Amino acid sequence: MISTAYAMGQSGGAGGQAGGIAGFLPIIILFAIFYFLLIRPQQKKSKEHKAMISNLKKGVRIVTSGGIFGTIQSIDDTTIGLEIAEKVKIKISRGNVAAVISDAEAVKKEDKKKK
Repeated sequence: MISTAYAMGQSGGAGGQAGGIAGFLPIIILFAIFYFLLIRPQQKKSKEHKAMISNLKKGVRIVTSGGIFGTIQSIDDTTIGLEIAEKVKIKISRGNVAAVISDAEAVKKEDKKKK
């Protein structure tokens, strides 16, 4: 009886190795899907945001992540001075810029066209 159990254990071991490699295949496929659908687009968006922040200059109209619209009056390594209304200025962190609305030169050209 013991010899029979021992023989059964030997034959089952050879098939278990192939099952182990095949068991990791769905995990590898799932990781590839997550990489191409989630991780890679997020890295691309982060890279574009860093490039936008590094190209900011005085006079550019922006919107913050909190939804505040303003024109850049001063720019520092870590902070930005915004004019959100006439004679109303605030300071925000440079990383809180959500989007660039327009350049100052484009606004000046539009003002000249209207006149």
